[in-house]
This record gives sequence, structure tokens and C-alpha cells, in this order.
Amino acid sequence: MLEMRPDCERCGTDLPAEAPGAFICSFECTFCAECADDLDDRCPNCGGELMDRPARAKALQAKHPPSTERKFNPSTRSG
Repeated sequence: MLEMRPDCERCGTDLPAEAPGAFICSFECTFCAECADDLDDRCPNCGGELMDRPARAKALQAKHPPSTERKFNPSTRSG
């Protein structure tokens, strides 16, 4: 099951689990659409391809809660 991280690692934008617009690599590094585009859909952490993250239905979040641990990392801003 995906962690559904709550924010973009590069700019800190909120990325709710139930909303579209998040992109992830195979390690679940998470970026907003604008940052993924700026990064040419390549993860700056592992070099993997960034793909659309599926949304998690709001009704399932009580049983399968998304992560609340924010991963914003200003050092990934360059590049």
C-alpha cells in the first residue's frame, strides 16, 4: 500500500491523498505536478521516473490513513 505522502519534497505544496496532481517514483518520493515537470519527470533522489500517483478515496482513509510525515527537502530545489 502506498504511503500517500502529504507534500511535495521539492516545494512543500500540500498533496492530499484524495486529490490528483502528485507524482511519485518507485521509492515513493513525492512531487507536485509543477515540480515533476521542472524535473523532466525524473526523481532527483534516485533518478527514477516520476509517475502519476493514484488518489485514495476519502472513504478509505480512516481504515488506510495516508502518511502525515512531511518530506519537504529544500536541498532538492536545485536542479
